[in-house]
Amino acid sequence: MKIGGFQKQSLVDYPEKICSIIFTVGCNFRCPYCHNQDLLVPEKTVKEIPEEEVLSYLRSNKKFLDAAEITGGEPTLHKDLPDFIQKIRELGLLIKLDINGTNFEMLKKLLDDNLLDYVAMDIKAPIEFHKYNKATGGILTEKLFSNVKKSILLLLNSEIQYEFRTTFVPDLLTKKDVVKICSFIKNANQFSLQQFNPENTLDKKFQKLKPFEENELISLIAECKHYIQNILYR
Repeated sequence: MKIGGFQKQSLVDYPEKICSIIFTVGCNFRCPYCHNQDLLVPEKTVKEIPEEEVLSYLRSNKKFLDAAEITGGEPTLHKDLPDFIQKIRELGLLIKLDINGTNFEMLKKLLDDNLLDYVAMDIKAPIEFHKYNKATGGILTEKLFSNVKKSILLLLNSEIQYEFRTTFVPDLLTKKDVVKICSFIKNANQFSLQQFNPENTLDKKFQKLKPFEENELISLIAECKHYIQNILYR
C-alpha cells in the first residue's frame, strides 16, 4: 500500500471513536479546491511511509484506538487495499474508508467481504455530467461518472454506517445545486455540508474566493432537510 501520510490519533474523524488516519497517495480527480494536493503527484512531493511502519504503530497502540480511517488521495485506486484492510482488521480495529465513488467494483467487493464499518463518500456536485466534470478538474469520463452514481445507490441500499459529504465551493456550486444533491440521495442516513477552505487549494484562483457566510449554510441546511433529516455542518 502506498501511504503518503499518517496521523496517529484523531478524535473527530470517526464519530464517537478514536482513530488513526492513513493517507494513500494518488487520485483520479483534480478538484480545483483540493487541499491534499501533495498526494496527487506523490513521486514529486511526498516521501512514502512504509506500510509496516503504520501497522507496527497500530499493533502497539491498538488498546488506545478504536478504528483506522483510510483516506487519500483515493484509496480505492490501490489493488492491495483489501489485503491492507484485512491486516488492520486482524488487530481488532474498525475500518472507516473515505472514497470519491469512482471504483464501484472495489467498493462492492469490500462491502461483500465485510471489510468496512463506515464509508464516507464525497459528492462533488449535482449528478449532472458537465457540473461534475467541472468540479473534478475536467477529467471525468462516462465510466467514472457511472461508477459514482452506482456507488451512491449501493450505499443508499446498504446497511453499513455511511455518510455523504459535499464541500460548498463558491464558483462551483449554488444553493440549488446542493438541494439537487440532497434530493438525489433522499432519505440518506447522513449528509455533511462542508465549508470551503480557500487555503492551499490546487487551483490558486480558488484561494481568492470567499467562503459562504455561516448563516447562508444554516438556511441551506433547513431547506435540505426536506430530503434528509440528519445533516451536519462542518
